[in-house]
Amino acid sequence: MAENSLLALYTDGLIEAADHDIEVGITLLRQALSSPADELEETCDQVLRAVLADRPADDIVLMLARTAALGAGQVRTWQLPTDPAAVARARKMAVEQLDAWGLTEAAFTTELIVSELVTNALRYGGAPIELRLIRDSALICEVSDGSNTAPHLRRARVFDEGGRGLLLVAQLSERWGSRQTPTGKTIWAEQPLPAETSP
Repeated sequence: MAENSLLALYTDGLIEAADHDIEVGITLLRQALSSPADELEETCDQVLRAVLADRPADDIVLMLARTAALGAGQVRTWQLPTDPAAVARARKMAVEQLDAWGLTEAAFTTELIVSELVTNALRYGGAPIELRLIRDSALICEVSDGSNTAPHLRRARVFDEGGRGLLLVAQLSERWGSRQTPTGKTIWAEQPLPAETSP
């Protein structure tokens, strides 16, 4: 979607009403969203006034979101070779970027997260491997690889040599997850920014 696009998510209770059918409700919704207000809350009120004539018979949920693009200085991306030496290089590049952003405080945790995610991409994924750091309202580390196999969080037994990577990532990050991409998958981990550096 283009920057500043408006995304509307709603339940059928919004467009189904006693005085009109679904097609009329959808038409009213489109008309109401065709000239949105500057503020999303104001746009929600505008939609509800336009689409609902009476008190609704069903529960209603309406969520609006506006897309935004991050500035070039907020995102750093590296392509990594399928070589075990890439793990150390990825850690070094991530720490250097955090220093440039003034986020040295987050370096130790980020280094561990980068190390685990890149190692997993090399071991279980495959080319192309990409590391991306995003600085927005949180610090997000993403590692993409060419495999579409979803990661599994598991607890390693005492004598297992592996199997602790994602558990470590989950414990170090505020949130983590994965998503499918056209070329494989991306695993991401989000950390809060230190209080004095939050935008």
